[in-house]
Amino acid sequence: MFTKAIPSVLTLGNLVIGMVAMFVASHGRYDSAALLVVIGMFLDGLDGRAARLLHAESEFGKQLDSLSDMVTFGVAPSFIMFEVMLRHLGFIGLVLAIWFPMCGAMRLARFNVQTKSSHFFVGLPITAAGGILATMALSRPVLHPAILILPLGMLLLSFLMISNVRYPNFKKVAIPKSSVVLIPVFAIGFFILIKFHYVRVDWLIFGILAIYAVYGMLRGLQYQTARRRQMKSGEDVDSTKYL
Repeated sequence: MFTKAIPSVLTLGNLVIGMVAMFVASHGRYDSAALLVVIGMFLDGLDGRAARLLHAESEFGKQLDSLSDMVTFGVAPSFIMFEVMLRHLGFIGLVLAIWFPMCGAMRLARFNVQTKSSHFFVGLPITAAGGILATMALSRPVLHPAILILPLGMLLLSFLMISNVRYPNFKKVAIPKSSVVLIPVFAIGFFILIKFHYVRVDWLIFGILAIYAVYGMLRGLQYQTARRRQMKSGEDVDSTKYL
């Protein structure tokens, strides 16, 4: 009975992390708040895998996961960005801070009611959008025109969540068992990079997630171009080629 509750405990842990991230950000510790959001991303991936492994999948768990995601990847990253920059933009900053979690809520609602696909997500997942936004907020000291770039980036992420752009669903990708031996190598390499400051964690996570977001947009443009071309010739387009 206890094992069946493990996925829900992980999901609630994700919710707690989102709340703590906001409390930490309110005290000016933006780097710690962003790192908490990133940790929440890993927990969000674990609860689903734990549910499938323990055969504890349920409708309750799915709804709880969505509600937790709304806090950790919708409200918390928006709050961090508001504290870092948007508060200085007046009414426009307030609108942007509200618009992002609104789009996140619509993204989650659409995901919960639409026909599930084993190959792709429709719209940028809120987990990726929240991770990008939280780590992007830390780039303010580096980017001189940040007062323009960051709000525009936040607006783009918001629209990507409610768009029809398709993104690969890596949760359904089968990982060969032989590749397990490489996990310690990657883990050690990652630790060395972080430990000796060869790379910043926030920039590393931001880079990975940003590539994922741009990938979906580029493949979506390729699909639309191919679709228009094929419609003229009367042929069908295989959409799975553009994931």
